[in-house]
Formats: sequence, structure tokens, C-alpha cells
Amino acid sequence: MQKPAETVDPDEIAKFSAMAAEWWDPRGKFRPLHKFNPVRLDYIRREVCHFKGLDAQSPTPFTGLEFLDIGCGGGLLSEPMCRLGASVTGADASAANIKTASVHAAEQNLDIDYQATTAAALVDAGRKFDVILNMEVIEHVADPPAFIDQCAKLLEPGGIMFLATLNRTLKAYALAIVGAEYVLGWLPKGTHEWEKFITPRELEDMTQKSGLDMVRLSGVSFNPLLNKWQHSGDLGVNYMGIAQKPETD
Repeated sequence: MQKPAETVDPDEIAKFSAMAAEWWDPRGKFRPLHKFNPVRLDYIRREVCHFKGLDAQSPTPFTGLEFLDIGCGGGLLSEPMCRLGASVTGADASAANIKTASVHAAEQNLDIDYQATTAAALVDAGRKFDVILNMEVIEHVADPPAFIDQCAKLLEPGGIMFLATLNRTLKAYALAIVGAEYVLGWLPKGTHEWEKFITPRELEDMTQKSGLDMVRLSGVSFNPLLNKWQHSGDLGVNYMGIAQKPETD
């Protein structure tokens, strides 16, 4: 079997490695992700419990599930998943990010398997997971269709993958790049490249060609009056989706 090609973009890895030490500073360069995290966590918890038939009222509903947080960064999603009972592998191509994530998890007494590795390497190692978190990663890889295909291979039959990215619209350019990076300073300039944003149709096509069913797409919008992110029906800028692997692989 042909070894899967690497899809990491060295320039993107270098960019986020340079900011690694700031992952856990809620007022630092990753402040937008800290603000974004509650809506992501609510979405993941609710949908995993729904798809897996779990008790949403349990403090550790994910016990027994194998999670992969691909492109985990400093561990902003890996740690909550571990606290909810999941067995978590956090993978990132940046060794600097993995070091930051590992140190922080150890300080919190959380047992997370952090690895400086890639989706391609995990496929080559024969790993399989019940749930994959693929959040705000695809717009930073060199070959999105190949990356989605690799992630699909890592899913167990019946497994689900959460995807979050940015739509390639003029509205997204105005808000996520001009507004967030240049006007408001929420993100360092150059964090995103509009040409790498992914439309919902493109994402659906990628998942379908990789043997997954895109079962749900939903928008996420920032409410300036409440100063927080909320679920919405608007897919024009930030959006999330859930793709499922058929039970019979």
C-alpha cells in the first residue's frame, strides 16, 4: 500500500510554532480561540452524546471513546475532552506546540497522549479513533482533499469527525482578515490567507470523496452586543460540520 503523502505546510507550521508559548494566555495572540472555545465545546459535547447515545448529564460522558485532536495546538480542545472522560491523542506537526501542550497538561494532572506528528504518519501507524476533532486546521494545510482523506482513514466505522473552518466569501475576507487581523487586532496579521478558505460545498465534496457522509453543517457568528460566539444559520464566515463514516467500512 502506498504511504500517504504529507499534507503539512512548513510555512504554516513555522508561523504557529513562533506563537506556541502564548496558547494558554487568554489575552494573548490566541485570545479569539479562547472566546471561541465555549461554543465549540458545547457543540462537540452535545453532538458526540447524540451520535454515540451517551448520557449528556454525566460528568464524564466520553469515557471509553478514543479521540484524536488533529492540529491540536496548545491543547485548548484536548484538555476539556480528557476531562469529559475521553482517551485523547493530541497531534500537531509543530514540536513547539506539542511541548507547550504537554507541559500545560502535566500541570493540570491530565493524561493526554501528545505527539509531534501528522495525519499521514498516524495513518501509516494504523491508528483508529471514534471521534476526530479537525477544528480550524484545514485552511492551513497544503493539500486539503488529501488531508481529509487521511483523517477519514483514521476513523473507526461509525466514527464522526468534527470540522471547523472559514468560508471563502467576501464577507469572510472583510470580517476574518481585514476586521480581525488589521482593524481589531484580534489575530496577528497574516494568520489567515483568504485563498485557503474552504466553501461548504468544497468541504462536502472532500468528505464525500473520502467515503464520509456530511450529516450536518452549522454557522458560528460573533455577537458584539453579548461579546461572545453563538451558533447561527449563517455559513458565510465561520462554520462547523460533522462527517460520519458508515458503519460498514
